[in-house]
Amino acid sequence: MRVLVTGGAGFIGSVTVAQLQERGHDVVVIDDLSRGHRDVVPSGVPLIEADVAEPERYRDALDGIDACVHFAASIEAGESMTRPEAFFSNNTAATLRLLEALTAAGIRRFVLSSTAAVYGDPVRIPIAEDDPTVPTNAYGASKLLIEGALQWLAQLRSMSCVALRYFNAAGATPERGEDHDPESHLIPLILQVAAGRRDDIAIYGTDYDTPDGTCVRDYIHVSDLADAHVRAVEQVGEPGLLVCNLGNGDGFSVRDVIEVARQVTGHPIPAREAPRRPGDPAVLVASAERARERLGWKPQHPGLADIVASAWEWHRTRWA
Repeated sequence: MRVLVTGGAGFIGSVTVAQLQERGHDVVVIDDLSRGHRDVVPSGVPLIEADVAEPERYRDALDGIDACVHFAASIEAGESMTRPEAFFSNNTAATLRLLEALTAAGIRRFVLSSTAAVYGDPVRIPIAEDDPTVPTNAYGASKLLIEGALQWLAQLRSMSCVALRYFNAAGATPERGEDHDPESHLIPLILQVAAGRRDDIAIYGTDYDTPDGTCVRDYIHVSDLADAHVRAVEQVGEPGLLVCNLGNGDGFSVRDVIEVARQVTGHPIPAREAPRRPGDPAVLVASAERARERLGWKPQHPGLADIVASAWEWHRTRWA
């Protein structure tokens, strides 16, 4: 197929573009490069530098497109609580402009990069797709609005849509890893400490109702996330909206992750306690049975130590 990938110069997007290309698909990337990096787009893949909110800049590129995988978004939950209007503009309004352009071009297959943040404080662990969605931050709310729009487009425009609600993306491939500026994700921040690029790692909140008082998250390797997106593009064709969680089903606290990183890197990694961040749920761990059943998806890199080690290897190569 010919696949449009928005945000394809970002972390998860670029790994997905590479996997789509490896599977023989013809890929076109749209990215405004505000957070992405031109050099991670695989060779031979056209890159259109544009904001998805401005379809006049990429409308011609939609000719012949069979499917769209949509990553372009603001992703920092903490930032969404200080700049909510920016998140609803970039994640919700801009995506609606994209969807208008896609439907006008007759493109009916759409895969959304969604998030576990739609659940808010979960009613049970592990979280299933049919559990209540009550976001506790503007990031999750901005994504949930798009999922609601997809329900209507599936019904009224016969679109075939998949919303992939993934948990904490992490790890790296030999060619691509996390490179945010500024960085806010736990594992790369911890690795910056191990590399001597940061003095310590902050633990935001130590009084949660968890075994050690720190937040618990489900970490999933970026290669496994990309594989799920490729499967969604290839396998889902009937009109409707399929919602799938993507996670390993194992929860690790912030302190757990720091300790695993100490073992992987051989560095002490000093930590300091800091106040909670607004909007952070205590525990987010996935039930991903639906993705296994409907997409035939199974994580190939489930171990936290392996995930951290892949990220460490990528970062060490860059920082050497």
